[in-house]
Amino acid sequence: MAAAESCFKIILGSSSMARQRILAEMGYEFTIMTADIDEKSIRKEKPEDLVTALAEAKANAIMARLQHTDILENVACPTLVVVYKGTIREKPCNEDEAREFIKGYSGGHAAVVGSVLVTNLDSGASKGGWESAEVYFHDIPNEVIDSLVKIH
Repeated sequence: MAAAESCFKIILGSSSMARQRILAEMGYEFTIMTADIDEKSIRKEKPEDLVTALAEAKANAIMARLQHTDILENVACPTLVVVYKGTIREKPCNEDEAREFIKGYSGGHAAVVGSVLVTNLDSGASKGGWESAEVYFHDIPNEVIDSLVKIH
């Protein structure tokens, strides 16, 4: 089902190919503008609080960049963290850490906690929320792990 024609533009505050694909498949047109924030400097103990704080920081950074323009748009800032054995795992720092993360998931499971915050730049109103899901993995062969690490 295609998205309805709308009178506003969407700025996606994420460079995630998956999020871009989801919006495109839903029929939405959007502009990508990354927030360029230091996500590692934002710390929260609970995954739900972390994804919410990251989404808010991304939206605030993008809104600050847009204040000096005449663009009145909606900013959508999604975030995602993985909780594995009680520890929050964010984006891996390097290929070795990515490989370690994926090998750890092989034959196991993890929780994925995601958040989306949408801010209307005209009114300043924001609405958002978070969602959690358990993800179960089959055994992941080394060849698959190598190919996944090379993609990023």
